[in-house]
Amino acid sequence: MQSRLLPLLFLLSAGLAGVAWIVNQGRLEPADFAFANETEVQSLDPAVVSGQPEGRIIWSIYEALVQLDPEDRSAKPGVAESWEVSEDGRTYTWAIRKDAKWSNGEPLTAEDFEYTFRRFLDPTTGAKYAQAMWYVTGARKYSQGASGLKVGDAVEIELHQRPEGALTHARGQMLRGELLSIDRDTGYEDAEVEAKDYTRRHSFLVAVDGEERRFHVTVEPSPSEEWQDCKAILLDFSEVGIRAPNPYTLITELESPTPFWPELIGFYAMSPVNKTCIETHGSPDWTYPENIVTNGPYEVQFRRIRDRIRLVKSPTYWNRDKVSFNVIDAMVIEQTVTQFNMYETGQIDWVPKVSPLISRELMAADPPRPDYNPGVQLATYFYAFNVTRPPYNDVRVRRALAMALDRDEIIATAGAGEMPARTMVPPGIPGYTPQPCPPEDIEEAQRLMAEAGYPGGEGFARVQILYNSGFEQHETIAELVRKQWEKNLGITVSTRKEEWGTFLNSTSRLNFEVARRAWIGDYTDANTFLDLFEGDNGNNQTGFDNPEYNDLIKAAGRETDAAKRQEILMEAERLLMSEVPVVPIYTYVSRSLVRPSIQGFWNNLQDSHPLHTLYRDDELTGPNNFMEDAVPRKEGSR
Repeated sequence: MQSRLLPLLFLLSAGLAGVAWIVNQGRLEPADFAFANETEVQSLDPAVVSGQPEGRIIWSIYEALVQLDPEDRSAKPGVAESWEVSEDGRTYTWAIRKDAKWSNGEPLTAEDFEYTFRRFLDPTTGAKYAQAMWYVTGARKYSQGASGLKVGDAVEIELHQRPEGALTHARGQMLRGELLSIDRDTGYEDAEVEAKDYTRRHSFLVAVDGEERRFHVTVEPSPSEEWQDCKAILLDFSEVGIRAPNPYTLITELESPTPFWPELIGFYAMSPVNKTCIETHGSPDWTYPENIVTNGPYEVQFRRIRDRIRLVKSPTYWNRDKVSFNVIDAMVIEQTVTQFNMYETGQIDWVPKVSPLISRELMAADPPRPDYNPGVQLATYFYAFNVTRPPYNDVRVRRALAMALDRDEIIATAGAGEMPARTMVPPGIPGYTPQPCPPEDIEEAQRLMAEAGYPGGEGFARVQILYNSGFEQHETIAELVRKQWEKNLGITVSTRKEEWGTFLNSTSRLNFEVARRAWIGDYTDANTFLDLFEGDNGNNQTGFDNPEYNDLIKAAGRETDAAKRQEILMEAERLLMSEVPVVPIYTYVSRSLVRPSIQGFWNNLQDSHPLHTLYRDDELTGPNNFMEDAVPRKEGSR
């Protein structure tokens, strides 16, 4: 017998938020499979996104060198039908399958990946996960742009003018040479430019074909007798360990052995993009459904804002015969109650995250629901401080705020089986022991605040907690944290809610004081949580830039002894948790509600579920392909 709460939730909202969805769905032929993709995706450009809603679509319309197995997330052949690793573990040779094609019917080759990775590392692209490619030799230096160059480097200079006959959005004409000197331009009067823009306050003397030429990076070309304007100056890409010796062979050379490289290169951000499409339409137009060229199991048929993205099976995908569903609808449904109602009324087949309130009811249902079985995730929910703003640049303040949190109350009120987290790295990674942040200690927190100059909270400016809309849990947690900090520290706290896209923009620009964040491991290694807080990591979004910490992460990347490497990473986490630019709150569990007839769906540590591996068997009504080590159901979990 189901919980009495569930019909009540349905009755409260069926006549409101659900009506619009019923009407919209009635105007279209039904999809073979529909799911709640939560919010609007920011983009369909794999390089510039970082959210789960985007990842679900990108993994469906693109395919990387490898696929990640839906059960254990191990690397399986994708566009690369096989690969070989050198004896020293640093060189990977990928064999590109000859039947891989773009959705426009053209063959997909190793050169397409070379172009993709080059674009991914180009600092003008603004790739959120550029650091994921820094294991490749020269990749970090290339993505750092002009600021990473040294005298003697081989460089490439992109001019403003395009080569004759080039497409409208192609790169400018390229020159190559040796960097002879970097000269400071002392004549700049703009203080902000002087402080922030390295390229605009330096000129570069380069030997090009035996001739010394001076270049200056500018947004627009302008006449000058002293130098030639250019769009960019970068390390010559030939110095980066990525090359395509022939159309069906790609080679990646790494700085040091990286055992998780195959899994990392299967991440959605590494998906290939079509050069001709990008250079014809430019950004963001190339990502529009009428223009986009992809290579995955599905293509985008159309996108309706505040409604859905409709995916259709690709006729050019090399493994199309193994793709079951012809049409999939990724529904834009932010309210979790609306998602649940649409599931209960048969309008969608999968809810990726039911609300904690509903989750507790589902886990307490008698008899147990066969379509709900949460599993442990390699993911951490945390609060981030903007350490560039006072008073959050004072570690005493950050430690005090961290020590004044009651995680047990947060989970008891807003949770759904989660475990309190006092480490950034979740438990369960083989060979690694997570290192904790300061323990809850109200008296010590109050002492630290007084030492920082705010006895009893006196003189402390109002704290604002930023969180995104779409999940009631974020609001509940923010309110609990607000009350705890006000009660325990005597400070005043407010909250600010923003729509997902605006929230991402605010956090990336450090336009916040305290913000809720979450991170799901991209691979089963502590590094996926710890390199996040390197100073030059695009996903850092705290302003934390500690030289000692940066050096530890780099040292771990060079260490070939597995045990020593784990010790270095643990030392890095100890430093991170001592400096507390972030405060772990809980370790996630998955909360997928999946129709029993849907097969091929597995609980996994990353809570990632490839759509092209799913299929429907209407004869089945029992539990799905959930892992056995799911979160145990609890009596009286309400």
